[in-house]
Order: sequence, then C-alpha cells, then structure tokens
Amino acid sequence: MIKAIVFDLDGTLLNTAPDIRRVLNASLKKFGFPPVSEDRLYMMVGDGAHKLIERAVPSYGRGLTEEVYRDYIPAFAACDNANTTLYPGEAEVLSRLKAAGIKMCVLSNKPQAAAENVCADKLGEYGLDIVIGQGRFPLKPDPAGVEYIMRELNVRREECIFVGDGETDILTAKNAGLPCISVLWGFRTREQLERSGGELFAENYARFLQILQEKFLLNA
Repeated sequence: MIKAIVFDLDGTLLNTAPDIRRVLNASLKKFGFPPVSEDRLYMMVGDGAHKLIERAVPSYGRGLTEEVYRDYIPAFAACDNANTTLYPGEAEVLSRLKAAGIKMCVLSNKPQAAAENVCADKLGEYGLDIVIGQGRFPLKPDPAGVEYIMRELNVRREECIFVGDGETDILTAKNAGLPCISVLWGFRTREQLERSGGELFAENYARFLQILQEKFLLNA
C-alpha cells in the first residue's frame, strides 16, 4: 500500500497556465518581444523557468534572454495567482487522501519561491508535507528531489508513487524507481506521454482515485 504521493505542480495539481502566460508575456513585452499563445505555452513549460524563457524569446532576441529571465523570476514569485485554479474533482480527492493519512508532496521545476507561494495560496488546506521547486536540487528528471522526499518521510520506494502531466515526470519516476500515473488534464496529450514511456493514465481526478484504490490498494 502506498504511504506517499509525489505530485508535479503545474498541469497536475494546479492549472497555472493563465498566470504563467500573464507574467511571461508582461516580461516579454518590456523587451519588445511578441506574446506567447496559450497553445504554445503548453509546449514550453515543464523544464524550469530558464528553459521557458529560452523558448519564449524569439531567435532575434537571444542576446537578451538573461535579462528577460531576471525580470520574470521576481515577477513570477510575486504573482497573485488570480487565474490559477484546481482541476474538477480535485478538492474532494485531496481531502480524501489527507483523511487517509497519505503524505502529499510537490516536486516541481517551478522556481522555489513561486512554488511555495502558489501552494500556500491554493493548496494550503490539504496539508502538503514538502514543497520542492527549482533551486534546492537539480531539476527533474533528476531523481534527487524524490530521493530527499522519501528520506524525509521515511517511506520506502514501494510505498511511494509519482504523479505528473509531462514527459519529464515520466522520466523522473523512472529515474527514481517509482511507478508513475500520467494525468491527461494538464499540458500534454496521451500520445505525447506514451511516446515518453507513459503506461498508466488518469483522464480526471475520479479516475486517478480509482487507480490508487485498485492498483495501489489505497483505502480512501
């Protein structure tokens, strides 16, 4: 039976895309660069803020990438998260996991301050045990963050699973020796995730809970 779940954040626990896009486009505008569309943003996120900026800055502006990054980071950390939301059915599932005593943690490539800010704002009532963002450990898919979480929670590998919406999450779980549930309400399609080795999929939070109950013997 599982005792701990390590969640990705953006596209898994929270639909942060509107606020990421809002802050990103504000930084791009300061430097005279065109805005990023919602569809294009989905393909840019997942590998950390620096990669996001690299992908967002047009080729003719590459020399200003670091300046855009330095503008974006504090603005994103101070974001009011006004447009960030939980996904349908999520609140009930997280409440049931909390009541069942399941440890819930976040491992994200989002900058640490921004990750802590949005988790406190939107997920505080669910009692997240650990929130790790960019800065404390190498970025996913490096398994260092997962290894730290398991040590801190004193859980064995067979008692822990990883949940995420991206290719990077599948690789992180593989590198850490954990099973991965790939969610389909986030920023990637099933086909994209299958190409990266995804095998277990949840279309919504109700299905996610069902998988936990049936495949991982969760009593919740």
